Amino acid sequence: MSRDPNRCPTHPGEMLRDDVIPATGKSVSEIARLLGVSRQHLHAILAERKPVSPEMAVRLGKLFGNGPGLWIRMQAAFDEWHASREVDVSGIPTLEAAA
Repeated sequence: MSRDPNRCPTHPGEMLRDDVIPATGKSVSEIARLLGVSRQHLHAILAERKPVSPEMAVRLGKLFGNGPGLWIRMQAAFDEWHASREVDVSGIPTLEAAA
């Protein structure tokens, strides 16, 4: 089953907010403390106002035991989807390799 290219990929903050953190039974403040980040920083990610940086991905991957790659790939898919719709590339040619 392929993903609908017109549907925006899930922001990692949404998955953290709706699925991952509730499954732990811990508060956002406690998760922020365990991650070693401020509560405000984590809230900004959960509200989808900030991206998951590579450094945060390493922290999340360690805390939740799934490695940083998941978080980095989710953020990259989200960012690429938005950039491909916001950046005008109509004036940029596509080059082909010289023979």
